[in-house]
Amino acid sequence: MFLKPLKYLKILMALFILFILGTNLYILEITKNQILSENKVKELNKVDYILVLGAGIKAKRPSPMLEDRLKKSINLYQSNVSSKILVSGDHINEDYDEVNVMKNYLLENNIPEQSIDRDDLGISTYDSIYRAKYIYHAKNMIIVTQKYHLPRALYIAKALNINAYGIPSNQRKYTNQEKREIREILARTKDFIKCFF
Repeated sequence: MFLKPLKYLKILMALFILFILGTNLYILEITKNQILSENKVKELNKVDYILVLGAGIKAKRPSPMLEDRLKKSINLYQSNVSSKILVSGDHINEDYDEVNVMKNYLLENNIPEQSIDRDDLGISTYDSIYRAKYIYHAKNMIIVTQKYHLPRALYIAKALNINAYGIPSNQRKYTNQEKREIREILARTKDFIKCFF
């Protein structure tokens, strides 16, 4: 006797949910040892870049999340973790220039211009990390972003054979964080599939 279409749908939904949960648990597990404290990060050497991932701008200033990422990158730079900061974000349209806002913030905080590289095509986490390797030739890097976002970024780096560690940049509570956490569950699965293929 054939299963009814509704039963097929329920089975497919259950498998889909299991796949999402499985990929998330896998990514969280295999990247957990790559997330370091600031003191541990300072012990690393030969770091090509401190990679700062974009997180939105408003009125030509960094969003709170992005500002915290930039502040953390400044601390790392001043601690001599690396001599180069790579800011990666969205600058496809003339009226939205994430990377120059990031660069200007670093300049305002006494980071020398020659120590800053800009990636204007870091449209997604995957794009930023892919381009860090293939355009900026990063082999060893520190990824700076919020804690919830680090496992996915580190997983992508691992899939691309980049030696990467992450440092959380959380310094405050962020509005709509619950929504971001839910979206991140789906984004991890999406990038798992992207890296696999």
